[in-house]
Amino acid sequence: MDVEAKSKNESKNTSRYEVLLEMKNISKNFGAVKALKRVDFNLYYNEVVGLVGDNGAGKSTLIKIITGALTPDEGEIYFEGKRINISSPEESRELGIGVMYQDLALVDSMDIVSNVFLGKPLTINIFGGMIKLLDRKKMQSECWRILQELDINFDSLRRKTKTLSGGQRKAVAIGRALYWKAKLVIMDEPTAALGVKETRKVLGLIKSLKEKGISVIFISHNLQEIFSTVDRIVVLRRGELGGIRKTSETNPDEIIKLMVG
Repeated sequence: MDVEAKSKNESKNTSRYEVLLEMKNISKNFGAVKALKRVDFNLYYNEVVGLVGDNGAGKSTLIKIITGALTPDEGEIYFEGKRINISSPEESRELGIGVMYQDLALVDSMDIVSNVFLGKPLTINIFGGMIKLLDRKKMQSECWRILQELDINFDSLRRKTKTLSGGQRKAVAIGRALYWKAKLVIMDEPTAALGVKETRKVLGLIKSLKEKGISVIFISHNLQEIFSTVDRIVVLRRGELGGIRKTSETNPDEIIKLMVG
């Protein structure tokens, strides 16, 4: 192999490695409704991408495919360079994909620690593994560590989540994604119904995730928040890819034009 050919191959390999999530020609139909039509979507390591579009543009469908809640009718998905088929939310989590929906999926009657470890608690084996008990002490110490990494402080981890503010509840949901060792976190309208101060905190959490090397897909109708937070903007329009722009090379007027056609 000559030097030029080797260089090209190395360039290709590097490019492939830099892409955390790659979706090619993704289509999804619901009867006669074409929710997605041959959509391409890429997300790089250590990147925050804003996913925008009007209601019915296909954002939720695309996210549900990434998280295993839906399967595409056609197309290919690659994660860390490997082609995958995500058939369930559990498979998505095992890959390292975390999601924070608007409803957060928190249990209000449980405390902060229990919600962070919901679905995957730490246990102690006794009697040779015949019986497993919750390791509350280790869960609490791990919970403190995870939340401190995000610069989040609570007066007590025993507080029920129903007593938390909107921003604190979202922080608990993000902490759970970190516990699951997420490589990618999807945030669906994370600032909805929050005040100015709490909105700033959540946007700061998104930047903290990026600093930790975790990529983020940020879905929002608020273009001001999108422009202050993301590296690239992906626009969906009527189930199709409307455009992709680097935040530094575009403006809200252009994004709106791409959204409405």
